[in-house]
Amino acid sequence: MEKLQFITHVNERFDHLSGAKSALDGGCRWIQLRMKDAPEPTVIETALRLRALCDSYNAIMIVDDYVSLVDKVGADGVHVGKNDMPVAEVRRVLGPGKIIGATANTFDDLKSAYEAGADYVGIGPFRFTTTKKKLSPVLGLEGYREIIRRCNDENISLPSVAIGGITSEDISAIMSTGVGGIAVSGAILNADDPVAETRKILNTL
Repeated sequence: MEKLQFITHVNERFDHLSGAKSALDGGCRWIQLRMKDAPEPTVIETALRLRALCDSYNAIMIVDDYVSLVDKVGADGVHVGKNDMPVAEVRRVLGPGKIIGATANTFDDLKSAYEAGADYVGIGPFRFTTTKKKLSPVLGLEGYREIIRRCNDENISLPSVAIGGITSEDISAIMSTGVGGIAVSGAILNADDPVAETRKILNTL
């Protein structure tokens, strides 16, 4: 699994595709298309264009939430939140060949995702973030240490990324907790030079 995942978002400077291109230009090779509440035709059109863009960089493309569109748009997999379709059901729908990511806020969330057949978990939020509605309790470094410690105690080996309000200054401390990588959105999109910021994050990782 890639150590850096970029999650698309829209701000005054970037749409989903131009933001993803900045991350790709900076060396990121894992893009998650996150278009909550968008009309399905818009999601499909954007996803197909993102698929072509990711192909040109040899990058993984994941869609957030829209399990039914994974095959239609040629995505490599899907990421599902705690209130989306359960991981076991997603696996039944998509079969063994697709990547399934799940969101975890607690060790029990992670264990459930692991037992249901998830390929990785996004653990968060690290801190408060404005890009996500209905935020779960903030974990901080201690929360990550505790979850990873319990994984080690129970011999659960599942790739994990920290997510939620992470900046480049947080990375070293976060990685010291034992998580496998990070997922970011604003840290790249809000930077003066998103391409350079992506390179900086990758160098730190």
